[in-house]
Amino acid sequence: MTSNSIPQDSNREQRVSALSGWLPLFVNLALLVVAVWLVVAGIATAKHGGDGVWQILGGVGLFLVSCLGATGFFTLQPNQATVLILFGSYQGTVRDSGFFWTNPFNSRLRVSLRARNLNGEKLKVNDKRGNPIEIAAVVVWRVRDTAQARFDVDNYDSYVRVQSESALRHVASSYAYDDGEPNEVTLRSGGEVVAAALTVELQERLARAGVEVQEARLTHLAYAPEIAQTMLRRQQAEAVIAARQKIVHGAVSMVEMALNELSAKKVVVLDEERKAAMVSNLLVVLCGESETKPVINTGTLYN
Repeated sequence: MTSNSIPQDSNREQRVSALSGWLPLFVNLALLVVAVWLVVAGIATAKHGGDGVWQILGGVGLFLVSCLGATGFFTLQPNQATVLILFGSYQGTVRDSGFFWTNPFNSRLRVSLRARNLNGEKLKVNDKRGNPIEIAAVVVWRVRDTAQARFDVDNYDSYVRVQSESALRHVASSYAYDDGEPNEVTLRSGGEVVAAALTVELQERLARAGVEVQEARLTHLAYAPEIAQTMLRRQQAEAVIAARQKIVHGAVSMVEMALNELSAKKVVVLDEERKAAMVSNLLVVLCGESETKPVINTGTLYN
């Protein structure tokens, strides 16, 4: 990914460490115990005619503080991160796994850093030659920068899906389906090249969202239904022509070898007319699709 792929005004992730949650948990439990004790003591004092209001109010206050402190606890599993926001201001991202405590007034946005699969739907596009085709791809991606993913795009999951479809359409229209020019990469034959081109374009498009593309592969490639039968007949015709070319080339080589062997071993001496007749007969036998039937010649070639 090039450095100019990311806009200059984009956010940058700032990694921070959160306080381990075990000490705040002990303090919070201690406050809760003290709060209960003050309330009970205040009630007992009031029953004996004393002034236990302040004890009760103190206990209620500590109880509220304990409840507020309890909202600051959070846990993180491996390959998870939490974005901390205090009154709209980005405070940093915690990437360590474990049990933590933070300012209860911090908003916490959970972001998964695990690899994800986007199995795209079949798209109907036109290839480089304008032929309608159906194409689909699977994209393996993960969040690289949590600040960009949360603040630079509205919804990074939706952004990845839409941009993946757009990139696939553009790549599909840049290559022919098949039967390209000599040494031309096509969608059908150049799988690795096409996958690499798709990965590069996806990375350029998704850099704004802080997403790293790990792999992109075509999962479906076919002509559109309206031209599939026509293209199938064309492919069959091309296959027949290619097979015929090989058959004719092999037959000519075999006829040449037969004539050379007959001449070298002096089995029979053939003039040009007899050679032409033998070549014709051999080509019919070697190139014909149906089984040949021998004909016994009781005369000569000339009568």
